[in-house]
Amino acid sequence: MGKPLVYEILQKPATSCLIGICTTIWFYIQKKNIGYANVGLSYETAVEGHHWRLITSAFSHISVLHLVFNMSALWSLGVVEQLGHMGLGVEFYLHYSLVLVVLSGLLVLGFYHILIQKFKFEYFRRVTAVGYSCVVFGWMTILAVKQPSSKLELFGFLSLPISFAPFESLIFTSIIVPQASFLGHLSGIIVGYSIAWGLIHGMNNYWALTMLGWIVFMFVFSLKRTGAFDFNFIEIEQVTDSSLPTVGFVASGNSRSLHMDALPLQSVEIV
Repeated sequence: MGKPLVYEILQKPATSCLIGICTTIWFYIQKKNIGYANVGLSYETAVEGHHWRLITSAFSHISVLHLVFNMSALWSLGVVEQLGHMGLGVEFYLHYSLVLVVLSGLLVLGFYHILIQKFKFEYFRRVTAVGYSCVVFGWMTILAVKQPSSKLELFGFLSLPISFAPFESLIFTSIIVPQASFLGHLSGIIVGYSIAWGLIHGMNNYWALTMLGWIVFMFVFSLKRTGAFDFNFIEIEQVTDSSLPTVGFVASGNSRSLHMDALPLQSVEIV
């Protein structure tokens, strides 16, 4: 017989909290009828100052299947929390989950920038990415390096050797889910290898809290500056250019919708 669920939750407290956060956000998005364009990350909105989307895009999912797939993989990868004897553990998991969220999102934008500016692929200007799988792919990669004998369990019946899981999953999702973000998943893998090989290192409680503080500050600052959310106690001088299209939230009944002037409908990529 397997371990009781409550016992496993206690063994994976950080993973359980993250799954709870993503699930709660998904329910909220469904209840409020919020579309992916409201919370997703795209090159165009990032250039316009919507830096808060770097965070909201990571924790948002567009369908229940999207959520279940990511959370099932994340639950299996929560074994990292139990590997303190290998230099991993709960603190390592929390510190580098934060790094993966931020750096994988920035790397995706970097890929978009190169494709748009150098190769003139204008399609990537408005592609909108949502989902937590950049982080999931990052942890797959870290575990593949640190403990290659592990297995990745998906949906309770599919088991993949962790040493091949990042690239197996990259190819598998790209084939069966046309909307899956190849660049988003690849970014998670690259950042994951950078962490596992020690190219990105030195995170401790001080640096993690400092990084979290700056993330919260930039999140609130960009929300206020772009008008996506009104913080009456914060005053920021707005600089506008009437020649540029505007992006912002407008009220629509009890829900929110994205108001976009002079912009066509965006594409979506699942990450």
